[in-house]
Amino acid sequence: MADDRELQEAVARFVRAFGLHRPDQTPCGQPIPTSEAHALGELARDGALRQSELAQRLRLEKSTTSRLVTQLINRGWAERTPAPGDGRGVLVELTPHGVNAAARLAEARAKRFSAVLDRVPEGERAGVLRALTILTEAIDET
Repeated sequence: MADDRELQEAVARFVRAFGLHRPDQTPCGQPIPTSEAHALGELARDGALRQSELAQRLRLEKSTTSRLVTQLINRGWAERTPAPGDGRGVLVELTPHGVNAAARLAEARAKRFSAVLDRVPEGERAGVLRALTILTEAIDET
């Protein structure tokens, strides 16, 4: 039976193996911080988002998200615009350069995940995905 120490060690090994401990690059080897990659992915998938919604999705504090969006703007990847009908609300959306950056990241991510999945025995893939879902749900509940 697994205990909490075994879970800690397994998660730590996964974080290191997947490169999640490297703040300056994505797990797929792209030279941008993971937080920026996640923001690009959210904005590319769903279009313009309120900055507060982006913070919720990324599970970051509003101030951290504000700095993150500023970094994206400084790279020329995003812009802030006033939210329609809300004097205080701010929308964040990708620029054409941001759309291109998000597409490059998505391609690199797809290649990395495909390579990882190819190494998981076909009969085990559904179990791996289910285990990750269960672990994520358990984390969400704490």
